[in-house]
Amino acid sequence: MAPSATYINGHQESVLRSHKWRTAENSAAYLLPHIKPGMRILDVGCGPGTISVDFAQRVPQGHVIGLEYSPEVLVDARTTAAAHGVSNIEFVVGDIHALDFPDGTFDIVHAHQVLQHISDPVGALREMKRVAKPGGFVATREGDFSTMTWFPENDALVEWRELHMRVGRALGGEPNAGRRLVSWAIQAGFARKDITATSTSYCYSEPEDRAWWSVMWQDRILGSSFPQRALDGGHATQADLERLAQAWRKWGEQEDGWFAFLHGEVLCRV
Repeated sequence: MAPSATYINGHQESVLRSHKWRTAENSAAYLLPHIKPGMRILDVGCGPGTISVDFAQRVPQGHVIGLEYSPEVLVDARTTAAAHGVSNIEFVVGDIHALDFPDGTFDIVHAHQVLQHISDPVGALREMKRVAKPGGFVATREGDFSTMTWFPENDALVEWRELHMRVGRALGGEPNAGRRLVSWAIQAGFARKDITATSTSYCYSEPEDRAWWSVMWQDRILGSSFPQRALDGGHATQADLERLAQAWRKWGEQEDGWFAFLHGEVLCRV
């Protein structure tokens, strides 16, 4: 069976709202010290292109290609590049399992929050390694859903986290991808000595951050591809989804609300 990729949340506005918040600084800081001005970079699963554009601004003598499986979101990516006046970038449709580039094309091959959604992450890393130059890097950062933690305690948010993981796995993904990155990289053919593993987290506690995060998840639960996937798979009822959305709204209103989410990172020398 061919490897598959099904993004659990889709690309509705409620989803792109969070993707557009991502920057190289808040989502790829582990990679930034290794970027040089003349590099060629492939950003796999680029979404609306905010990280890709940041990379392009750091390689003024180089070039960035943002690759995305879903062509509709590339409209946003091209708009983002144009708004920043970035011209050393292009966006293409492609498949991480079969990258349409010759061996050894890029200095850096990067992916952010991609491997957790696909059925063959090892094969994807192997393909990323193939198109990277000798001496270059393959870099990826993935969330790890079981590490999500919050205050005040809320049983409904525990239920939401388990539901999200159950739906993700039913679609062929692995929501606890962050902890598996070193293992997957070794299986993909990287020597352990060539893998640097780190972790960073997102934290939402300031009033504006807490409000943004809670409303975004409330909207995702009711207004992205997630609810239909949960309903179609028999994982939840509409009443369940509405109750979980309400739990997110309630958490966001708590003055002492706090949420953190750990991410695994690997920087693999080719």
